[in-house]
Amino acid sequence: MVKPAETIDQVIEQLTDILTWAKKHNSRAGYFAALYRKVTIRVKVGIEQGEFENAERMERLDVIFANRYIHAFYQYQNGEIPTKSWQQAFEANKCWWPIVLQHLLLGMNAHINLDLGIAAAQTSPGKELPSLQQDFNQINQVLASLVNGVQNDLAEIWPILGFFNRIFDNIIKSVINFSMEKARDAAWEFAENLAPLSKPNQQVLISQKDQQMADFSKVIRFPGFTGSAIVKLIRIGERGDVVSKIKVLD
Repeated sequence: MVKPAETIDQVIEQLTDILTWAKKHNSRAGYFAALYRKVTIRVKVGIEQGEFENAERMERLDVIFANRYIHAFYQYQNGEIPTKSWQQAFEANKCWWPIVLQHLLLGMNAHINLDLGIAAAQTSPGKELPSLQQDFNQINQVLASLVNGVQNDLAEIWPILGFFNRIFDNIIKSVINFSMEKARDAAWEFAENLAPLSKPNQQVLISQKDQQMADFSKVIRFPGFTGSAIVKLIRIGERGDVVSKIKVLD
């Protein structure tokens, strides 16, 4: 098992290692890793440029948060069992039909809906948690700054999306930003629920949340008859092989 990262630079190095492995093995795991590395680099810039109230604490949050994904990735690679929500995301990487966006959403479901609240509660445990909220919310602005680039990346993979981006650009951005904000609000609420608990009681709540997110991942994978039909049409229209898609997202 890889040694946990201790700095944001080490996080970026380990995400780069995962990307290198994914390209070598034509693994769709590289889709989320590519996006995540991009986000982490942007957070690092934000820390260096003073965008957060407490730079040292924000780096600590980023490292604790990232280590949960990196640990889950290597658990799965070594035949161990990660959290159920991450297992759902990694299992989907074996399948041809999910579109790139579904792979990204599965990763985000496990990482934001489960891992982020845990990381926040560990970064600022107990009564310290409220002091983290301003910087926790500030990350929404960082993510919003990346939306346009991600839209363009996905449009390069699925060209028809470029048409929708041009016609409905502001609407699409608003929906994405609103969805991200709602997800982070839910993660903060989860952190508030975890922070005052003992470790055994935290683990009970984490297990319950993990099961909920694993169940939701099945909705992402199989979004009903109509949704699945649309997803299949998109998948057929996607351009490039696995490695070329990773390079686009990276």
